[in-house]
Amino acid sequence: MDGFGYLGPYALEWFNMLVRWLHVITGIAWIGASFYFVWLDNTIRPPAPDSDLAKKGVAGELWAVHGGGFYHPQKYLVAPATLPKELHWFKWEAYSTWLSGFALLVIVYYLNAQAMMVDRSVADLTSWQAVGIGLGSLVLGWIVYDLLCRSPLGRHDLAFGVTVFAFLVASSYVLTHLLGGRAAYLHVGAMIGTMMVANVAMLIIPGQRKMVNAMLAGEKPDPVHGIKAKQRSVHNNYFTLPVLFIMISNHFAMTYRHEHAWAVLAVIMAAGVLIRHFFNLRHKGRVEWKYPAAGVALLLALAVAIAPKAPAVGAQQANAAQDAAQFAQVRAIVGQRCVSCHAQQPTQAGFATAPAGVMLHTSELVSQNAQRIYQQTVQLKAMPLANLTHMTEAERAQVGAWFEAGARTGQP
Repeated sequence: MDGFGYLGPYALEWFNMLVRWLHVITGIAWIGASFYFVWLDNTIRPPAPDSDLAKKGVAGELWAVHGGGFYHPQKYLVAPATLPKELHWFKWEAYSTWLSGFALLVIVYYLNAQAMMVDRSVADLTSWQAVGIGLGSLVLGWIVYDLLCRSPLGRHDLAFGVTVFAFLVASSYVLTHLLGGRAAYLHVGAMIGTMMVANVAMLIIPGQRKMVNAMLAGEKPDPVHGIKAKQRSVHNNYFTLPVLFIMISNHFAMTYRHEHAWAVLAVIMAAGVLIRHFFNLRHKGRVEWKYPAAGVALLLALAVAIAPKAPAVGAQQANAAQDAAQFAQVRAIVGQRCVSCHAQQPTQAGFATAPAGVMLHTSELVSQNAQRIYQQTVQLKAMPLANLTHMTEAERAQVGAWFEAGARTGQP
């Protein structure tokens, strides 16, 4: 190729890696802060009624030791009598996580929508239609969630939680019937992440600013802002485990490629909420093992329910010529349908290296990766990606028959 055009996919892969690394770093910071402050709110205890702390308006305090030092955090019922000179705001962790996550959506999905978002066996969409559906889901998700929070339902935690969960499951159903499985899952996660960051940007931080401005003006802050911020902060806390699973879900085709992928995601999200609820109760001194037990039971039941059927391995054949002919057919299918991505130097646009480091450009590599080829092309039908190379059902059947007969090559 002329010039440095061949470096385009390589440079994009570096950009992808660095932005993904940033997303993980900022996500750890944000979720870590969320976990810590929910733990702190649930663990602090009110001071003695006649103590100096109580007279200063302290609602709760806690002594802790960490890193060789002692800490004494205190929470005021509304605000301290005087505003401190230095006040730390927890906001950039959230903003940076969302911005880096959205950048990843653009890099991985929106710039290559036909490969990463469109699955013609699900819906025959143009790239712009797929991207529009993705962006629309983020906006619609926040609008519906925020309206539910502001409605009378928002005052009833359990009913509200069930309703939001039902909305997320319905969104999963719709997205998995419009987009490819990976893209559908990632956009459910992005929708939840958008709700979380909008809680920070649209309500938590503005409410805190109003309280600070009231103090600067010599007025008493309105406690309603703190109450609303606490509610949204708790919502964010329950969202975290489902979002964390979705962040890694693209590595597990057994979930997003399932016939009922939306239901699979619903079960995993429910398990995450139940497990998170256990820890939140534990911070308050209540050990309710039924919640993590129910979460684990859901995951085990799901693992059994979606387990692939064991291949019906055929009888051993002694005809090496037939084995060699069958392998030659499979080798040709892999060469035509898979090697454009899975080679030392991929020819498929957008790929600088073989996905997951799996290379299939030689007979030895095809034989070595027989289990993986069978799983991805026959059991899950996750590959070729978006079926860009148009692997037919007959070809998948040929690969399946070869593997189920023992994946023999005809070589001694």
